[in-house]
Amino acid sequence: MFSLGLHKHENSTLEILCLGAHCDDIEIGCGGSILKLLEQHKKVRVSWVVLSSDDPRAEEARQSANMFLSRAESRNIVIKRFRNSFFPYIASDIKVYFEELKRNTSPDIVLTHYRNDFHQDHRLVSELTWNSFRDHLILEYEIPKYDGDFGSPNSFVYLDESVARKKVTSIMENFPSQRTKRWFDTETFLAVLRLRGMESNSPTKYAEGFYCRKLVVS
Repeated sequence: MFSLGLHKHENSTLEILCLGAHCDDIEIGCGGSILKLLEQHKKVRVSWVVLSSDDPRAEEARQSANMFLSRAESRNIVIKRFRNSFFPYIASDIKVYFEELKRNTSPDIVLTHYRNDFHQDHRLVSELTWNSFRDHLILEYEIPKYDGDFGSPNSFVYLDESVARKKVTSIMENFPSQRTKRWFDTETFLAVLRLRGMESNSPTKYAEGFYCRKLVVS
């Protein structure tokens, strides 16, 4: 499979914007890729935005973000409190926040939710991402859940087994409030990474899958 790399001048800073509707979405959807980018690039600036949270999940989310971004040159972690599961009904308030993000952030990569995700909050975040960042590289990540809405990703990031396991271990350690959910376990998260690794013929066995609508090759 032909591989494209993401490289900037060694003195340049790679800017990443991570968007998640809920407290563990970013880690589940693209945590491995973030860890890999931080390994590959010396200078990385990350804006990490969680749009819905409550106690104690807000503290879990902040702790998790700090762990995943420990190697970042700089990080801006934002934990908002928009009402969970009501995003389509409060979309105007969330849109105002996205306009603020657009004014203050010019990322090289935007990581956001898959547009065909069945969760209403996820879909709205994806829609507002595309409305706000129209001239950026946007990669849409996926979240396993009951809805059965997994699609067929067209972009993949290979993960070494050590990175895959670090991602999953960190999720399990940082979000104890979610462990009672039957799907929230090590087997689920590793299975997704292994499946996407198989689909993309990953030499490391593991990969994260993304949906990329627009990509300029130069």
